[in-house]
Amino acid sequence: MKDFMFNLRQRFLEKAINFYGPFLGAGVRLEEMTKDYRYARVTMPLRFYNKNYMGTQFGGSLYSMVDPWYMLMLIKNLGREYIVWDKGATIQFKKPGTGTVQAEFRLNQEIIEEIKLHVKENKKMDYIFKVEVKDQSGKLICEVDKVVYIRKK
Repeated sequence: MKDFMFNLRQRFLEKAINFYGPFLGAGVRLEEMTKDYRYARVTMPLRFYNKNYMGTQFGGSLYSMVDPWYMLMLIKNLGREYIVWDKGATIQFKKPGTGTVQAEFRLNQEIIEEIKLHVKENKKMDYIFKVEVKDQSGKLICEVDKVVYIRKK
């Protein structure tokens, strides 16, 4: 029963998140998320409603597609005894996005253990995740440094 409820919640999250206002408005779509919340892939096609004045991907939409994922993944993997918040981000634009773009998010056991150890020793931490947004041919569109705050409750 526990596995059934977990799978049901995950399927609901995967479907519902695509209707989240900022994602819906920007055209962001969750394409894949693993059951262990350690991998996610999102895409965003270029549409009239997410173009900037120059006819390329709007920077705010590029940022919104990478915003919540590492916070969500850490919440699911660290457990209820941790507080996790998005704290900040920087974005470096490398090339105009002229078509569909995608970003992948990976969280491995080594990172989880590093975070747990650091928080145990220092009470809290800011962890910086690097995210690359690429076009369909694999060319880098932008790099985002996501700063996530973590501490024990």
